[in-house]
Amino acid sequence: MDIHRVGVVGCGLMGSGIAQCAAQAGCDVWVKEADEALLSRGLGRIHSAWDRALAKGKATEEQRSAWTGNLHGTLAFPDLATCDLVVEAIPEQLDLKLQTFAELDRVLGASALLCSNTSSLSVAQLSPVLSPHRLPRLAGLHFFNPVPVMPLVEIIRTLATEEDALASLRAFVQKLGKTAVMAPDAPGFIVNRLLVPYLLDAMRCAEQRLASVEDIDTGMKLGCGHPMGPLHLSDFIGLDTMQSVAEVLFDAFGEPRFKAPALLRQLVASGRLGRKTGTGFYRWEGEKRQEALPL
Repeated sequence: MDIHRVGVVGCGLMGSGIAQCAAQAGCDVWVKEADEALLSRGLGRIHSAWDRALAKGKATEEQRSAWTGNLHGTLAFPDLATCDLVVEAIPEQLDLKLQTFAELDRVLGASALLCSNTSSLSVAQLSPVLSPHRLPRLAGLHFFNPVPVMPLVEIIRTLATEEDALASLRAFVQKLGKTAVMAPDAPGFIVNRLLVPYLLDAMRCAEQRLASVEDIDTGMKLGCGHPMGPLHLSDFIGLDTMQSVAEVLFDAFGEPRFKAPALLRQLVASGRLGRKTGTGFYRWEGEKRQEALPL
């Protein structure tokens, strides 16, 4: 199955990034959001990225015009009915995802591929609301933030996923110019199963005053060759997202290394969610990290 028409549910950081990449790859992309304000904000993020690419000479006027023509917004699930592939990219809340998948199951054609961009939940947990014929076309398609930059996509196969569905998804990932790895349908998959405990340990080090926020990040960046330190990365991901993923992994495995530290919970409760709110471990001005903030 060649994927030409792509639906994306959710136009936040992840959804807008997926939609941007698909539109740039020549797909006809329909992005669905819950209300006009969220949709406008998400589409605006994509158009701003294309404006920057044009200004920096990384895109031509013709390319930008073609990408813009490939991108459409909607507030209605039926507008996704003729999509070859729909990727759900909404918050990590199982109830909300189940409601979304039930709506998609009602409107999509029988051959459509249905994927979740979940970073922590088992894809099979979404199966109960789907028709039996849909299960062989269900999989996980886990992109990484920021989607236009990160080259990896995890493809997650459930016990029911058909081989031809996986082949279509591999071809789609390649069409986007990215590399696919096959991951098990277990919470955290490959990357987050390894990454999240590392990030949480860094928070525990900050909580225990092992070193300053800046020194923890500098130590891991220069000592291990990482592109950014763990607390910087946590701010970039979003501390509320970090807490949600940690809770899912801890519930699944019961291991102390997956438990959200008290410091993380305090920051989230205080509204310090990282880059998205302008404050977390650091103060942020848009995309630019500023000084570390008191803990």
